[in-house]
Formats: sequence, structure tokens, C-alpha cells
Amino acid sequence: ASGWGSQRRHLLLLRTLGSPYMSPGASHTGLGLCQGRLCDSRVACLRRPLGRKPGRGSGRGFTAPTRPGASRTRRVQMRASTCVGQGAAPFVRDCPAAWYGKDLKQKPAEWCYSLSQTEVAEIDRALEHVYPKGASEAELQAGLGILQITPETFPLPTLGPQLIELKEQIVNGRGFHVLKGVPVWRYDKWQCAAAFYGLGTYLGEAVSQNAAGHLLGHVKDTGGDPSKPQTRLYTTSAAQPFHTDSCDIVGLMCLRPAVEGGMSTVTSSVTVQNEIVRQAPHLAEVLFQNFYNDRKGEVPVGADPWFLMPVFNSCESKLLSMYDRSFIQAAQARFRDLPRLTAEQEEALDLADKLAASDELRLDMWLEPGDVQLVHNHVIWHARTAFKDAPEDPERKRHLLRLWLSLPDGWTLPESFAARYGSIAAGTTRGGIRVPGTVHSAPTDVQSSQDLA
Repeated sequence: ASGWGSQRRHLLLLRTLGSPYMSPGASHTGLGLCQGRLCDSRVACLRRPLGRKPGRGSGRGFTAPTRPGASRTRRVQMRASTCVGQGAAPFVRDCPAAWYGKDLKQKPAEWCYSLSQTEVAEIDRALEHVYPKGASEAELQAGLGILQITPETFPLPTLGPQLIELKEQIVNGRGFHVLKGVPVWRYDKWQCAAAFYGLGTYLGEAVSQNAAGHLLGHVKDTGGDPSKPQTRLYTTSAAQPFHTDSCDIVGLMCLRPAVEGGMSTVTSSVTVQNEIVRQAPHLAEVLFQNFYNDRKGEVPVGADPWFLMPVFNSCESKLLSMYDRSFIQAAQARFRDLPRLTAEQEEALDLADKLAASDELRLDMWLEPGDVQLVHNHVIWHARTAFKDAPEDPERKRHLLRLWLSLPDGWTLPESFAARYGSIAAGTTRGGIRVPGTVHSAPTDVQSSQDLA
């Protein structure tokens, strides 16, 4: 209490003296007090209120939009950012990741990149280069040779440099991008898996997504029960609320959409935080406190079956988020000895969810076959609506391939992330699910939830 009071008095002193900025690298609290500059270390943190008016979206149920057409991307102009501190929670200004969905909805050319015929031909040739000739059907189904793919064995002379440029825009720009036109409709399962994995090697290193050690994941309804707290929702057809995954970048490649539903949605967690600071600063401070999260049975050696994590963190002048309310709710349901959520914590989470899903903040998109969505988890939350498959034809089920990528040039992470990521240092392999006895694999398909255990 005395430390908090001291921090408050220090902030008051700064304002009384009329300081136009906080000195670079200044750190007042581990709970996320404005630390100089957020999102760009070259710019000082201004101490005067700035920004948009609060969002007016409903935050609840929404209607799917029409499917946007493909278009080539324009080069994103990277802008510096500043933040305005209010209490213990920072306000981020002029950050390219602090966008509003209602604005980007009208500008798909800024966040979509359509493959050229030359780039598609490069993928075709790279697949021929890595295809395991003479492999049996069972070996192909198990993903023989996929984990050995590297940029050297999967050469993309034109597309490779473009992917590296897109990664820079994703990590230090608006936080996501959609690549369109991978010809999955003429590839077999092994070719689809190898093509996606090969593209991913230009961005980062694949890490395990589940206790089965899958470096290549499958987002489809494999019979998981969404009513059970321990179920990971990507194995069901239920709606997935806004969340982040335990990696730097998550990639999803659509093989088949659902017969009905399954719309993908992204929202800027930076903008969510800004709006909470603007509308309810006392609740913004709550989201910098620790919440108990269930590991859902995927427990590293020596760890508890739950972990502590704030929704928002600040580290090295950047605002980062790690959030999945279903994991918080599962911890409350499964571990009765853990502290119960307070009314203020529930209110803060409700406001975050409402803002994320509001018409003003969220950006909806339909992923078509061959679309690859790439999301920087530290600044973007993603979600999907519930869906229905064709019950009479298992081969028509909604199916997305997934990669969790650790970036060799990613951000340094907050200390609290170590509970989930293992290493937090930039340039190290980090993130993913780390449990005893895991053997890494890249199956080209899964049929039931038992394949994920």
C-alpha cells in the first residue's frame, strides 16, 4: 500500500511540475505504469490526454459481413507511438497496432496480400523439392519429412523476401495480415501441410500446440465437449471468444470453410486497453493484476496445473497482452481452492470482452480456401463464431491448419510470460505447450480429440 501511494504521489508531482514527458525507460511499477514510450522506443511518452472518442459498438451478437475480395497489399507506413499514463495503466498513442476495425473494414488492400502466379509457381517447385518420393500412404499421413523443411530446402526466391517484409509489418505494424491464394484446392493433404509449414519457416520456428506435440495443428471439430472446462475450444464447433495463443505469431490456413458460420474476427488489444483507460481507468488498472488461468491438463514439469497472468503487461516500452477468458473461467470451475474473481475483476473482463466485440473495434473476415491469416498475439486478440459442418460428409468439415511460431527477432517478453512461454528473451525458442514425453510431429490430419492427447 505504501509503495502504491508513493507511485501516485510521484505521478502527481510530475503533473504538478508540468513535465511534457517521462524520461526514456522510466519504470514506476511492475503492474504496467507508463514506462516512457510504448510501441516505439524512440519517442517520449507525452503526459496530456489524446485520442478518439469511446467506441459505441454494441459488443454483443453481430452479423457476418459479405466476404471481401482478394487484393494485393500496400506497403504499411510504420509510425512512431507515444502513450499517455492514467493511473497505473498506460494509454498508447499513434501506434500502428492501435487500430479500429470500422476503419480497416473499408481498406482490405492494406491487410491482404494476394499471391502472384510467379509466387504460386515457386511454392509448387518447392513442394516437388521436398516431397518424400517412395513414401507409403501411412508415412504421408504422418507428415513424413515436413518437420525437416527449412527455407534452404523450401526455396522461395520471390515470395520468401516478401514474407519477411510482411512479418516486419505484422510485428511492428498493425499486428496481422492475410495472405491469399495458396492453391489448396489442387494439393493433397501432404502438400497442403508441407506448403503451410514451408511458408512458416520464413517467419519463425514452429512450437508445440498441444500435449500430443503437434507442430502442425488442426483447427476442426474433433468431438471436443465445449461444456467441459478442460476442453480446448479449437477442437469443437463452438464459438471461440477473443483470445491469444501461447506464441509470438499464430498462423491459420483455411483448407475448407464451414457450411454455416465459422467467421474469423480480430481486434486490437492495444485499442481495447486504450478504450478502457478512457472509459473506466480504475478497471484498466485491474487488468494489469494477475488472474489464475487453467493449463487444461497440459502441465510442464514442476509447474502447477494453473498459471498466473495479467491480461495486460508493459515491457521495454511496449504494451502486450495475453488473454483467454475461457482459461480464467476454467480455473475458477476446476480449482475451488483458488481465490474467486472479485466483482471488479468480472466487470473489467466484461468491459474488455464488450469492447473487443464492438462494431467499432472488431474486424470480421471470412477465411476462404487458400487464405493464410497471420496474427501477432502480443497486440491482437482473435476469435471465431460458432459453425456447423455437413453431417453427411466428413470430408467437407471446416478445417484450418495452424502454426504457432516463435520468432528469432521477436519482442522481449514480460517476466510474467515465463509461466506460459518458458523463455522470455528475444531470439530464443519460446512458447508452445511443454509437457513430459512430448514427441514433435506434423500429422496431415486428425480425426478425433483422442489424436490430440
